[in-house]
Amino acid sequence: MLYKRSSQLFAEAEKVIPGGVNSPVRAFKAVGGTPIFVKSAKGAYLYDEDGNRLIDYINSWGPMILGHAYEPVVQAVIEKAKLGTSFGMPTELETQIAALAVSMVPNIDKIRFVNSGTEACMSAVRLARGFTKRDKIIKFAGCYHGHSDSFLIQAGSGAITFGSPNSPGVTAGTAKDTLLAKYNDLENVATLIEANKNEIAAIIVEPVAGNMGCIPPNKGFLEGLRQLCTDNGILLIFDEVMTGFRLARGGVQELFNITADIVCFGKVIGGGLPVGAFAAREEIMNYLAPLGPVYQAGTLSGNPLAMAAGLAMLQALDTDRAIFQRLEEKTAYLAAGIDKVLKANNVTFTINSIGSMISVHFDAAPVVDFQTAANGDNETFKKFFHGLLQEGIYIAPSAYETWFITDALTYEDLDFTIRAIDKVSKTF
Repeated sequence: MLYKRSSQLFAEAEKVIPGGVNSPVRAFKAVGGTPIFVKSAKGAYLYDEDGNRLIDYINSWGPMILGHAYEPVVQAVIEKAKLGTSFGMPTELETQIAALAVSMVPNIDKIRFVNSGTEACMSAVRLARGFTKRDKIIKFAGCYHGHSDSFLIQAGSGAITFGSPNSPGVTAGTAKDTLLAKYNDLENVATLIEANKNEIAAIIVEPVAGNMGCIPPNKGFLEGLRQLCTDNGILLIFDEVMTGFRLARGGVQELFNITADIVCFGKVIGGGLPVGAFAAREEIMNYLAPLGPVYQAGTLSGNPLAMAAGLAMLQALDTDRAIFQRLEEKTAYLAAGIDKVLKANNVTFTINSIGSMISVHFDAAPVVDFQTAANGDNETFKKFFHGLLQEGIYIAPSAYETWFITDALTYEDLDFTIRAIDKVSKTF
C-alpha cells in the first residue's frame, strides 16, 4: 500500500502542530515511518487519505465498541446539533445518561461528567484527597491515567522512595506526593503503605492495564488491593477509562465482583466524542462542589452533543447484553489463530487477552507488569506493525498499547488478520 497523501499531510502538519500530531503516540516515533491520516471510517474499517482500507484494531483507542459511525450514535448527535451545540446550562439529557450509567455500574450512586479520561482521573484524585484529608497517592508503573502532573511520575531509587517527575514541567513538590508501586505485586504495595502510614489518600489503578499492552490482574491482586485499602482507610480508585462498559456492562467491578470507592470512565461512555466521568457512592460524591468543599468545574462538561452520543451508546449496550459474550468469543478466536501461526513460524511471543482487549508481546516470559512488558523485542514489533500495515491492518503504533476488538469485526476479518500475521511473521 502507498501512503503518499498521508506523508504530504504530515509534512504540512509538522509546520503548525508540535510533532505534527495532537497526541504523541500518533506520530509513529515508536515504530518509525509516517503516520496514517484518516479520511473516514465505517464499521470495522478505516479509510485513509490515499484511499486505502484498513481493518481497525484500535477503534479510536477503545470507544468504538460497536464500530465506527454507529448509526444510532450518529443520528443522536445530528439531531442534538440542530438544537444547539453548547449551552453551559443544565439539560435533561445529562440526567438521563447519569441515571443509566448509575443503573449499569455496581456500587455507584452519583456520577459527574467531564471532558476526558485525564480530567476524570485528576478530579477523582482531588476528591479522594479532600474526602480523606490526606495528600499522597499510590499509582503503578506502566499504568497511565492521563497527563495530569500527579501521574507523570517515575520510580525513585528504592521501593519506598518518593517518585520523581518524568516530564519537564512537573514539579518535585507534586511528585513527592505520588508513590510508585509495581503492578500485580501486593507485597510492594503493602511496603509503601507501611512506610507512609496514615498519609495515603488513594490507590489508583487500571484494574486491567492497557497502557503496557493488555495485562490482566493476577488472581488475588485486586482483592488484595481492596483489603489493603479497607484496612488502612485508603480509597481505591479504578481507572476504567478503557475497561468501563467494555469488559462488562458494569465494567471490572462487575467482571471480578470487586468494589472500588471511586470509578473513572472515558472512551465508551462518550460514544466517540470527548467525554469522561467519575463516580462513587453518595457520601464521597457529595464532597464535590456545589454540595461540598472539593472544587471541580468544566464549561463544556455535559455538552449536549457528547451526552447524546454517550447515551445512545450506553442504551445500545444496555439493550444488547449479549455483546460482551460475542466480543469475548471474537477475541478468543483471534488469540487462538495468532498463537497457532506464530508458533508454526517459530516466533518467540506471549499473548495477553481478556474480554475484548488483546496484545501480542514478543517475549516468551509471562507479561505481568511494566518491567516484563519492556522486555519485549521492539525491533520485531516494528516489523510486525509495518508488515500488517502493508497488508491493510492497523494496530497500535506502539508495543505498549492494547488492541481493542469491536463488534463490527466479522470472522472473515479475523481470518484475514490471522493469514496476514502468518505471512508477516514468516519474514522475521
